[in-house]
Amino acid sequence: MGSALVVFATRTGNTKAIASLIAEGIRFTGNQAKVVDIADIKKPEDLEGHDALVLGSPTYHGEMIQTMKTMLFLAEKANLEGKVGAAFGAFGWSGEGLERVYDTMKNVFKMDMVGDPLRLKDPNLGGGIKMAQDYGRSVGEKMEKKSG
Repeated sequence: MGSALVVFATRTGNTKAIASLIAEGIRFTGNQAKVVDIADIKKPEDLEGHDALVLGSPTYHGEMIQTMKTMLFLAEKANLEGKVGAAFGAFGWSGEGLERVYDTMKNVFKMDMVGDPLRLKDPNLGGGIKMAQDYGRSVGEKMEKKSG
């Protein structure tokens, strides 16, 4: 059984709700998942000790929010290479902020990324709950493949 850390930044609560649903999906695969507010990440070591890292940020005005940008600089000092990674977020119009989170995890941190980032306007719209849980399942399944 593996362990995933799901870190979210939020302004309206949508990204937090998505984080919880992704964690449920990870747990459906028999793995553990811990959901943490980005404000609780103070040092690189706070991101270590897990088999997977899932980062979530909303997109505002085409960008991830500042707290996520700051956390990515901190994460660069953590030992994340080769670990399972995934990115998600809520957005109003575009959602490209989380594309940058995903690309940073893949290209800078050298993480083993799951599919594409998950983009949802609201977890309660258009099958969002199932989509978020399924995304979590794909994280859990990738964790299982790496450990097995």
